[in-house]
Order: sequence, then structure tokens, then C-alpha cells
Amino acid sequence: MDYDINAYRSKEELRRPKIIRFRPNHFEEWDDHDFFVRFRNYCLTPQNQLMLALRFYATGSFLSVAADFCGVSKSTASKTVRRVSKAIAALREHYIKMPQTNEEVRECRQAFYNIARFPRCIGAIDCSHIKIQSPGGNNAEIYKNRKQFFSLNVQTVADANLKIEDIVCRWPGSAHDAHIFRNSVICQSFENGNFEDSLIVGDSGYPIKPYLITPLHEVRNIADNLFNESLIRTRNVAERIYGVWKRRFPGLALGLRLKLDTIQAMTVATAILHNIARNNNEVEPPINQEEAAAIVLVNN
Repeated sequence: MDYDINAYRSKEELRRPKIIRFRPNHFEEWDDHDFFVRFRNYCLTPQNQLMLALRFYATGSFLSVAADFCGVSKSTASKTVRRVSKAIAALREHYIKMPQTNEEVRECRQAFYNIARFPRCIGAIDCSHIKIQSPGGNNAEIYKNRKQFFSLNVQTVADANLKIEDIVCRWPGSAHDAHIFRNSVICQSFENGNFEDSLIVGDSGYPIKPYLITPLHEVRNIADNLFNESLIRTRNVAERIYGVWKRRFPGLALGLRLKLDTIQAMTVATAILHNIARNNNEVEPPINQEEAAAIVLVNN
């Protein structure tokens, strides 16, 4: 028989002893200069703010963990991540862009052609869900996706070198991939003929357009099968990029407990940092089995 020894103790014995910790008087402990440095504008240098944000991006953990890492409060960490994310996201036009010059288009086409001999391709399009907490309010349910968790449905166009050429990060999880594309600037650019005879490839969830090619629904002969094989191998970069991007910044996979506008800015900021890493030939982050299992658990 099991016995609960606590049943024979008095309430006074069970009560947790009160611990009175030392509380410094900061007004007396610091002179004017040190007080200003610690509690005014210079509490966190720009370098420290950047390191705090990168720490949060890299761990995908709670804000309190990043705050403890830099010795600041959770509220300061929250404001810092928001500020840094928006500052990095403001650089979007410099680091996230479709090929523009004739030379860039030619190089992009050639890189895709080298994968599986699919011609004229300059991008592979797809969408991926970024897990978020319920935003609350009357419209919260529109952020719940078909897997029944709250998310943002983020659209990207990737090149053959796993760089993000275009990103749309403003649609709720319930939005369909094709709907997001129809209402995007990149779609309008293709409609206007800005990319001439170049095209992008996508999965069967997208409508077939002169500039957007998807797999054949019915394979009737060897030629059809070879076409689908070439297209699927070519558009595979759109799926691979999400794996690399989310391993590099696990918060995108594990979920973010931030305000929506901060999540949007952070998503774009990490896309920029991902492209910078690709530009510098940084080694792809390895697959962590424990982390992968946690991601599956979170998203199912």
C-alpha cells in the first residue's frame, strides 16, 4: 500500500519557506553615467540587439530564453526582436528579387535546365505554413489551416540555388495557394509580360498558365512521363528550400508566439538572412532528428 507522508504534516510544515532575496537600490548603487548606460538608451548596443534577435531566430525558443541569454527582460527582448526584424526586412529589395537583367535571366534558366533539362524556367513556386498562436479577435478562425492549427500561409519563388526570389507573407492559414498567387505582385508581373517567355513551375494545386507549368494529370505515354519527371525534379527546389530555411531558423517550423506584424517581419528577415547565407556558400544546416521529431509533433 502506498502512503502519502505529507498527509501527516501540518500546513505550516508543507508551506514553502519564504526566501527574501537581495534587492539592490539601483539609485544608490550607480553613479549618473552608469545609471544612464544601464537604464536609458545604451542598455543594448545595436550589436547586442542583433545578437539577441539572431539567437531567437536560431533557437526557435521562447522570448524569455533569448532574454536570459542577453540579460534583459522578456519585454525588452520582444521589442528588440520586433525592431531588428523590421530593420532587416526593410532590406528586402536588395536581397529578395527575381532575375532582372538578360544575363541574370540566362544564368537562372541555365541553372534550372542543368537539373532536369526543363527549359525557360526562372523559378519554382510553392507555399508553406508558419505556425503561430491564435491571433484572437473575430477573424481568428481564418488563420486555422486544413491541419487545424493556426498559421500564416507563406508563398515563395525559389531559384535553382535554393535562394528565395520572391516572398508573400500576409495571408492566413486558410488561404489556398492558388488564391495567394492570383493576388500577388509576381503573378501580375507575369501577366504583364515583364519576364517575356520565361516561366515558373509549380505543383498541381496551381492553375496552368502560359507562364506557370504544372504536372500533367493524365500520363498517357512515355513522353508525358518524361515531361512530368523533368518538371517534378525541377520544382523540387521549392520544397527543398523550406527544409533548409526552417532548419536554419527553427522558429519558423516549431511555431512563433509573437504579434502578427512581428511574425511577418521576422519571416521576411529570415528569408533575407537565408539568401545571404546562400550567397556566402554557408553549409546547409544538418538534419537534427530530435528537432525534426518535435516539428512533426507540433504540426500534427
